[in-house]
Amino acid sequence: MSRLSMAAVGIAMTIACSGASRADPAALVGTWRFVSYLRTDAQGKNVNVMGEHPEGYLIYTPEGRMMVIVVAENRKPPETDQDRIALHKHMVAYSGRYTVEGEKVIHHVDVSWNQAWTGTDLVRFFKREEDKLVITTAPTQYGPDEARQVSTLTLRRVGN
Repeated sequence: MSRLSMAAVGIAMTIACSGASRADPAALVGTWRFVSYLRTDAQGKNVNVMGEHPEGYLIYTPEGRMMVIVVAENRKPPETDQDRIALHKHMVAYSGRYTVEGEKVIHHVDVSWNQAWTGTDLVRFFKREEDKLVITTAPTQYGPDEARQVSTLTLRRVGN
């Protein structure tokens, strides 16, 4: 094989391998509405953390930015500070950049309702099934009771 042919094969392999290691983020781009937010604790118990019908959206832009807000169902306007605390405990909201690696999406948080998450990377695993997106978190200690858990978020693509 000539040097030119070997160089061409090497370049082609490099391009092919580099593309194979990075997933196309276009699979996530769009607006997604929450269908469920299920938490599974270390004992295998499942809890609908935000109720049977959580309200919220997850948005991925083509520019590599993301934003999420989800709240528990049946929220009422607060009347006391205790009510405000309860509302805060039953929501998730943050924004930042995102990167995709295979079936893993990493949220690089630059602003959050929970200051402990600001400046961190949140690892998520995703599966697409037509207009449905299922995201699973890495095991973490989180929630109103600080339990060790994995969350499974099911979302549907929002039409135009």
